[in-house]
Amino acid sequence: MKGIEQSVEEKTELKELQAYLLPYLEDDLVCSMNDHIQHGTTTTLQHCLSVMYASCAFASRLHLRVNYRDLAVGALLHDFYLYDWHHHQEKKGSLHGFSHPYTACRNAKRHFQINRKVQHIIRCHMWPLTFRHVPHSREAVIVCMVDKYCSTLETLAGFWYQFQIRYIRRKI
Repeated sequence: MKGIEQSVEEKTELKELQAYLLPYLEDDLVCSMNDHIQHGTTTTLQHCLSVMYASCAFASRLHLRVNYRDLAVGALLHDFYLYDWHHHQEKKGSLHGFSHPYTACRNAKRHFQINRKVQHIIRCHMWPLTFRHVPHSREAVIVCMVDKYCSTLETLAGFWYQFQIRYIRRKI
């Protein structure tokens, strides 16, 4: 029976995944995602890291057969659109929620050598808004679900933070 401790094999796989992700995490454009707020008070980079860690943890906890490299890279780059969506001038008739997966995918393809599965993960993470891009791999379904989960928590935390600030200001 397997205990709480990770096996040597699992620890080795985790170290290999961390080493594989290091060039992405040290990249200047990826780091620039920390300059933009995504949800509440969470930056785009913090959000993408949360989605990446939660997606890998979800797949691992449920013992799902996934490609962890594709899952992690797709989750990390799913919002690689590189602008502040709060102040971004959208093309006429295009809203951020509907269009940013395509911008993120285009940026990721230009800047990194990503495969088709990673491209699919990025393009369909906003399903059902992007109704023509339905997630069809386990990795894409996981990122799509976990993104919504993390976004909800971050937004609620942001509301709670704003509520506390307003409440404190009234008391002062």
